[in-house]
Amino acid sequence: MSLNKTELVAKVAAETGQSQATVSSVLDGVFAAISETVADGGKVSIPGWLSFEAVATAARTGHNPRTGESIQIPAGKRVKVSVGSKLKASVK
Repeated sequence: MSLNKTELVAKVAAETGQSQATVSSVLDGVFAAISETVADGGKVSIPGWLSFEAVATAARTGHNPRTGESIQIPAGKRVKVSVGSKLKASVK
């Protein structure tokens, strides 16, 4: 089973009694705040559930899977998402 944004909005709206437009607006705001904070080098933590942060990756040598030739992968940034204890416990 998977849940897309539309289904998530409908589910949260049903559970909270809020309109779907309100819930969608709040979710958009949450995602925008997370994106902005992580892009600025900050960390967003929702204790027990998730945390998001930008981490630097070092330059490294990779391999083209088609040709097998070595290629240089430049240093960069990626987003690290860590799972909290409540989310881990709900999956067990």
